[in-house]
Amino acid sequence: MRSKKDYLKSIIKHIDIKEHNVVKLVDSMQHMAFSARDLYRAANIYERMLQDKDCTVILTLAGSLFSAGLKKVVFDLVDNNMVDVIVSTGAIMVDQDFFEALGFKHYIGSPFVDDNELRDLHIDRIYDTFIDEDELRICDETTAKIFNSLEPRPYSSRELLWHFGKYLDENGGPKVSDSVIYAAYKNNVPIFVPAFSDCSAGFGIVMHQTNNPDRHLSFDSGKDFLELTQIKLNSKETGIFMVGGGVPKNFTQDIVVAADILQENVPMHKYAIQITVADVRDGALSSSTLKEASSWGKVDQAFEQMVYSEATLAMPLIAGYAYHKGAYKNRIKRELQKIFIKEPAAAK
Repeated sequence: MRSKKDYLKSIIKHIDIKEHNVVKLVDSMQHMAFSARDLYRAANIYERMLQDKDCTVILTLAGSLFSAGLKKVVFDLVDNNMVDVIVSTGAIMVDQDFFEALGFKHYIGSPFVDDNELRDLHIDRIYDTFIDEDELRICDETTAKIFNSLEPRPYSSRELLWHFGKYLDENGGPKVSDSVIYAAYKNNVPIFVPAFSDCSAGFGIVMHQTNNPDRHLSFDSGKDFLELTQIKLNSKETGIFMVGGGVPKNFTQDIVVAADILQENVPMHKYAIQITVADVRDGALSSSTLKEASSWGKVDQAFEQMVYSEATLAMPLIAGYAYHKGAYKNRIKRELQKIFIKEPAAAK
């Protein structure tokens, strides 16, 4: 049998949109057809979001994106004031970003391997990517350590991820230099993970609550919804850049309805683009089109575009186009983390 070192050799390298000026390539796609023209229009809409001085940009993330090499794309969006809020799955933020900020890596693998052998070696497979299960356990334990340090009360995921950023600020060192959680912490960009138990933080909360049965913190999903709705109410206009679907997509679209319940005549999301490979024919809600979302009063149809493409292909082109066009350079930094009450001190 091969050893763990035989499998975990070649590290996944995150693509750097700053190194590749794709403006001419994407511009040329407007004269093509099918997904190429759709991608050009999506890139153009994203640029419009950044040019609109009244627009809050919300990035939603689903799927195994950072393990596949897209972490630095999102880091650069945060670091260059190209996104104001992130709504994500827990796996992306904790099992992939926070995991790498702790000094661990994802590795180039293959789907054509013996998965029983991987299990024996404590190697987890994400299609053609490998990850060390023993290192993931350390990530689980670190989340529990953070939870143990905090005042026992209900928290939104935004609050807890702020504390994750604080932990990295105090303990991270050079290895956090391209962490999205850390960049969001430094730039006051709130991150929401509405299904926070569905990741390493879920294992961490199990350990934390088991070891502290009478005095522990909890995840407050209602507070997540209220806080993101407050961001909508504090924004004149909103635009959403969605990668994948699932809970982050639906959660972000629903804040329009929630805001309208609290305050009548709240505008729909003015801009919306989505990268997806999902199909609507099976009735899946997470793959519902943006035009369909308009019937629910969530997305305006004037500037919306679906891009049917796998994320590792389309996201660097759309993000790279906006980066090299430079519209973000004149944006006012929103720092929406500041609209919330200051985080409480750790429990003594």
